[in-house]
Amino acid sequence: MIARRRPLAAQWTTLAPLLAAVLLVFTWGRDLPGPVVALVTLVLAGAVLAAVHHAEVVAHRVGEPFGSLVLAIAVTIIEVALIVTLIADGGDKSSTLARDTVFAAVMITCNGIVGLCLLVASLRHGTAVFNPEGTGAALATVATLATLSLVLPTFTTSKPGPEFSTVQLTFAALSSLVLYGLFVATQTVRHRDYFLPITRHGEVITAEAHAEAPTARTASISLGLLGLALIGVVGLAKGVSPTIESGVEAAGLHPAVVGVIIALLVLLPETIAALRSARRDRVQTSLNLALGSAMASIGLTIPAVALASLWLSGPLVLGLGATHMVLLALTVVVASLTVVPGRATPLQGGVHLVLFAAYLELAINP
Repeated sequence: MIARRRPLAAQWTTLAPLLAAVLLVFTWGRDLPGPVVALVTLVLAGAVLAAVHHAEVVAHRVGEPFGSLVLAIAVTIIEVALIVTLIADGGDKSSTLARDTVFAAVMITCNGIVGLCLLVASLRHGTAVFNPEGTGAALATVATLATLSLVLPTFTTSKPGPEFSTVQLTFAALSSLVLYGLFVATQTVRHRDYFLPITRHGEVITAEAHAEAPTARTASISLGLLGLALIGVVGLAKGVSPTIESGVEAAGLHPAVVGVIIALLVLLPETIAALRSARRDRVQTSLNLALGSAMASIGLTIPAVALASLWLSGPLVLGLGATHMVLLALTVVVASLTVVPGRATPLQGGVHLVLFAAYLELAINP
């Protein structure tokens, strides 16, 4: 029976990304009727689950922290491509798209995913344990990138409004790339052990002993299917966005809710992968995924939109409003207090989830 289930799982995780890609080709740029939206949503869910499966295969082959890095970068690159495309198509009305998307990613990852993982791991295993050195370095990088890219534009005076001048935007883009590059080098080369999961006694877990690693061929196939699945997830999410916009407008909600919903869909593969790691008491892997995604979202989006601004017309608004700056500051303070001990209880997970709930509530009712 088990032998039959494995081929069945291999078949659907292969078919789901292919079906998502085919459906994306036929639906891209078209107005979708209700039945097609339902079909797209179903295929989207399958592509998300397939992406998580293939990400875990690749992660098992290359080991941590490379596995979580692969998923975070893959999702972010496709997300950045989607943002630039929407900015190019949207004109002035998309001037805040990059800011809203990046901030949504930061709040979802640093509060939503982190809070869920800490809560699940601590309820299941007593306390959630992780390495404060690696997690603290990741959090410091996220806080610096978010402040340079999303807070400073509100206070600069070289250009009216919460915008950077060309020189300032260039500096922010280069700083984002340099910091992200330094972090990746730290995570994967010089201090890789800081980002590996640890035992209850603080010993680093260098390898998983419960299963044999997949072959290079299997991992390569999964890497290709992972990319295809993520393209399907982001592309199909864009396809159903008009329906989401209509639903949000009909419900009388703030337009920013649309961006939150799209960000939640795009980050769903990482959320599921992080929760699975938390259930297995690999909280460090969960935090690598969450903070790595936030970091990649800022570190790759800001340089991309800075480059795109050379040929795109219209303003590029990056500065956050006062309410969101308060939420960001509180997130950084709370996350710092969570990281320092290297272990967390359900209380810490609950605090992060309350912050995430506050962000959602303010998005719905600003």
